[in-house]
Amino acid sequence: MTEAQAPYARIAAELRGRIERGELRPGDRVPSTRAITQRWGVAMATASKVLALLGQEGLVRAVPGVGTVVAARAAAGGPGRRTAAEDDTAQRARIVRAAVAIADAEGLAALTMRRLGAELGVSAMSLYRHVSSKEQLVVLMADAVFGEQTLPERPPPHWRERLELSAALQWRLYRDHPWLAGAMNLSRPLLIPNGIRHIDWALAALDGLGLDDDTRMHAAVTLFGYVRGHAVDLQPETDAARTSGVSGQEWMRVQETRLAALVDGGAFPAFAAARMGSALSPESLLHHGLTTLLDGLATRITTPPN
Repeated sequence: MTEAQAPYARIAAELRGRIERGELRPGDRVPSTRAITQRWGVAMATASKVLALLGQEGLVRAVPGVGTVVAARAAAGGPGRRTAAEDDTAQRARIVRAAVAIADAEGLAALTMRRLGAELGVSAMSLYRHVSSKEQLVVLMADAVFGEQTLPERPPPHWRERLELSAALQWRLYRDHPWLAGAMNLSRPLLIPNGIRHIDWALAALDGLGLDDDTRMHAAVTLFGYVRGHAVDLQPETDAARTSGVSGQEWMRVQETRLAALVDGGAFPAFAAARMGSALSPESLLHHGLTTLLDGLATRITTPPN
């Protein structure tokens, strides 16, 4: 593990190590989300991702009225030992976790099989027993991070609120994993179950509104592509901030003098007038476009929602 890993991955690795060393035994409580935020100084969302990741690995489980505890695991060599297929699945999950951590910290370009093998302490060639190529690895990574996002079992009642929530959840994923948007391609989409789940959720929101199947599918995929399109700039901005030490906001402030020289001479009067009353940001652009998209979709609806 390296210091460049995402905070949730580093914390999960520390707790995973304690479990594997027997310091935390089956039935023992693991730190709660609140305890994680206090001990490691991270946000509640990061703490939730720690426990979610350990839960996906089968290391912990939630017990009502108790909290999150170490899951019971069969003793090595006992009747409940894992099959070869289960071992392969577990090893593949470990590979994917490490790959996501590298991509989160340094971008997808930094992820090579050699680098990944070094991170895991194995040869690059041994990884190919579990993943056939880097391309397949990226597909597994994308599916894994989309799986981090749990869609509510009881969605908002109104179609618009539901699509707004879907967009917000997707945007959060792209912010947490800046490489993800660049790995997606609507012309040759990644066929990942957890990604399709978002499309399915949006389609269900538009059911019963008088829209034909083609319109509903176009609307759902357009929404997915719209959020992804805005997120494509996140990795270049992350890379630029990391290499230069200058944030996007700081860069814009430095450019203000040059921008003023371009527009204050009267060559662009409409631009000059409008920029005085506007405050652009990735989030403001996302929300403005989303509002416009949903306003347009609302005009196509012929059956009022219940």
